[in-house]
Amino acid sequence: MTGWMVGSIVFVCVFGCGVLGLLLRRFLADHHVNDDSMAIVKLGAGLMATLAALVLGLLVASAKLAFDRLNDDFTQTAGTVVMLDLTLADYGPQAKDARDSLRDAYASAVRTFFSDGDAAPIKAHAPGNLTRVEHFQQKVRDLKPQNDMQRLAQAEVVLQSRDLARARWLVIQPGQGSIPGPFLTILVLWLAVLFGGFGVVSVNSRTAIATLFVCALSVSGAIFLIEDIAHPLEGMMTIARDPADMALEQLGR
Repeated sequence: MTGWMVGSIVFVCVFGCGVLGLLLRRFLADHHVNDDSMAIVKLGAGLMATLAALVLGLLVASAKLAFDRLNDDFTQTAGTVVMLDLTLADYGPQAKDARDSLRDAYASAVRTFFSDGDAAPIKAHAPGNLTRVEHFQQKVRDLKPQNDMQRLAQAEVVLQSRDLARARWLVIQPGQGSIPGPFLTILVLWLAVLFGGFGVVSVNSRTAIATLFVCALSVSGAIFLIEDIAHPLEGMMTIARDPADMALEQLGR
């Protein structure tokens, strides 16, 4: 599910439980809503609110860290591709085919990543796309160095191409930083019970309903943010494409 869907479901569940708590108070006997009863309900709600706030804060921080790491890795991959091309340029005109193969493989990967959303990891690892990377590596291995400088350049490109192939599998992984389903279910249950408690200890008024609405919107927005960050190729927050475009402009010069 998308971040919008998850956030909307959370909002409906949480706000609905808050309104249900307001309605439930009307049917409670007087001894259930006296000061002593309300005091323990408020204490329990405060405890659950603290736990929920801590969990949401940690989840947001973890998701943002995963997003930043992914963005940095993608930028670093663009730099590695440029360095590979420059090293092949130092090798000499004999490496033109390898440079063309490198540009073709990287351009294809960029198009796949930024045009297919979260389906990109699957398509990027499809046989056709993997063949382009293997074709580039084979072009590098087929080079026939004539001097020490060319042998050093070939060895460096072989080493960097292995790092590039490994990064290709690590850079884009679907759902990084997303909340696991069972954990999300338990978290929403906490929030639902919490907002139900808020409703029980509140007087049924427009102010109470408006407050519950804003609070439910806030917590559902936090969960939406986590889920949106977990899908870095689509949604409101996506990784930057500029480093890849700048790298493509430099390749082959």
